[in-house]
Amino acid sequence: MRRQRRTKILATLGPASTSRDQIAALFAAGADVFRINMSHTPHDKLREFVETIRSIEQEQQRPIGILADLQGPKLRVGTFKDGPVTLANGSSFVLDSDKKPGDVSRVHLPHPEILAALEPGHRLILDDGKVTLQAVKCTPTRAECRVVVGGKLSDRKGVSLPDTDLPVSALTDKDRSDLDAALNAGVDWIAVSFVQRPEDVAEVKKVARGRAAVMAKIEKPQAVARLAEIMDIADALMVARGDLGVEMPMAKVPGIQKQITRQARRTGKPVVVATQMLESMITAPVPTRAEVSDVATAVFEGADAIMLSAESAAGQYPVEAVSMMNRIAEEVEADPTYRAVIQGQRAEPEATGADAIALAARDIAETLDLSAIVCWTMSGSTALRVARERPKPITIALTPKIATARRLALLWGVHCVVTQDARDLDDMVSRACRFAFQDGFAKPGQRIIVVAGVPLGTPGATNMLRIAFVGAETVDD
Repeated sequence: MRRQRRTKILATLGPASTSRDQIAALFAAGADVFRINMSHTPHDKLREFVETIRSIEQEQQRPIGILADLQGPKLRVGTFKDGPVTLANGSSFVLDSDKKPGDVSRVHLPHPEILAALEPGHRLILDDGKVTLQAVKCTPTRAECRVVVGGKLSDRKGVSLPDTDLPVSALTDKDRSDLDAALNAGVDWIAVSFVQRPEDVAEVKKVARGRAAVMAKIEKPQAVARLAEIMDIADALMVARGDLGVEMPMAKVPGIQKQITRQARRTGKPVVVATQMLESMITAPVPTRAEVSDVATAVFEGADAIMLSAESAAGQYPVEAVSMMNRIAEEVEADPTYRAVIQGQRAEPEATGADAIALAARDIAETLDLSAIVCWTMSGSTALRVARERPKPITIALTPKIATARRLALLWGVHCVVTQDARDLDDMVSRACRFAFQDGFAKPGQRIIVVAGVPLGTPGATNMLRIAFVGAETVDD
């Protein structure tokens, strides 16, 4: 199965997509990677999802990526004695360590780390932005606040702190348990929530030890401020726009999305744009025009992947949502302005041999109008460098490691094939031509370019390229 687009699609699994037939239908509709939200998935269901996806992978003979999304810390207020309260603008409200049920003047905050870190002037955003407080006077056990944006507040509503750097790990005890379960189940990507600093990502990578790649979710102002440091250590990034829109002014989120996608392109790290992309399709068979434009913008920006959350996990039209996202991406990539926009975003290559080879492969392939760029890769780094250049021809990644192929399923413009490692250079070129033909990317008489590392099988040693003809004798082997 070959896709007609370069941008990849992540589909979240959930109550609307639990059966094998439903998951197979999502894959057929265009899903390249499946996201398992550990906030709602017990470990036995996680293993069931992974087994189902692997059986579909075997049936379709196409590598499929699996991403486990860790929940992260959930900060919430306590409970209220007589039910919900309504806070008036300008009134005083206290958050404290007293476990008694709250009222209109105060409530328990069961997170001493927040009370210890709060400073006067810091904002507290409650219930996804419906109520905003500003700290006036702070002690380790009590924060007196002024109500900036009033409204109804009820039991266990969430707390966001856009101005406060919390001295807490991004991994809770639940996350550590979920991480172990996901790694043991054999997922390909781990998404880390509540990232504030590069150490949060490093902590997960230390546990993963290469068994899965690690994606940092950028959903907090603290992460945006330290984006370059986080990007250095993460294997990929997710623009988690829902939480960003709560903790930062919504008008800033589109600009931040562009900053993250551009910076990820410069560093060659995959980037996923997520949250509310086709939100109305949770209950409607078609999206709004604004949602179509939103998806199209992410594709024009050159994002590696675009993601569906509740649309495919709990919506009434999960397959239709994937099909719609697939169709939007195909239309954008066929638009006459698409290549010009993508080319205008290209960054200068780093001063490395691998980057120089990747740049040369792109230039040669586009100048000579070659049919495909075929990368032999062990670790996936060769395909990453070529994908960073956003070449016009398809990139075919040939690898002997199924784990590498599954991770590369997230990557822009990369078609992955699992095959035995090449015996020598002639075998490398011959099989590159054969796979380009078999998967429908090249015809006899057309040319491809082969990129690899010599000696063969040496991870990260991208140092060779070769132009090859797809001949009748090659495809008949």
